[in-house]
Amino acid sequence: MQSNWPISELPGLSVAEKTQLQEIGINTTMNLFQQGKTPETRLNLANQLKINIQHINKWVALANLSRIPTVGTQYCGLLLHSGVISVQQLAEIPTYKLHKQIIKLQVATLQRSDLSPSIELVKQWSHQAKIIGNR
Repeated sequence: MQSNWPISELPGLSVAEKTQLQEIGINTTMNLFQQGKTPETRLNLANQLKINIQHINKWVALANLSRIPTVGTQYCGLLLHSGVISVQQLAEIPTYKLHKQIIKLQVATLQRSDLSPSIELVKQWSHQAKIIGNR
C-alpha cells in the first residue's frame, strides 16, 4: 500500500503553493514530512517560501497523517479537522472516540453522517498508526 503521495494530491494547498514546494524539491508528501520534522526546519521552510509558519505546520501535519496507507491524502484532511494532528495521536486515541468525532464533524459540515468512514476503517487507521509510530 502506498504511503508516499505526489505533493499535488495533498489537500488544502493552492496550485501556487504546490508549485512553490515543487520548485524547492518537495515533490511528495514524504519529502514534505522529512523536511518539516523539526520546528527549526519548518521555520526554515516558511522563510524560504515566504509564507506563514502555520501553513507549513498544517501541511506537515497532513503529510504526516498521509503516511498511514489507508488514510493517505483521501482522509488526512478529515483527520486533521477532527482534531488529530499526528500519527502518534492517531495511534493513541480510542477508535470509538475518533469515529464519533468524525461523524460529528461530517454532520456539522455536510449535514450527513453516511459519508463518514466506517468504524472498521478507523480501526485500520489506528492499527497502522501504531505500526508506523513504532518505526
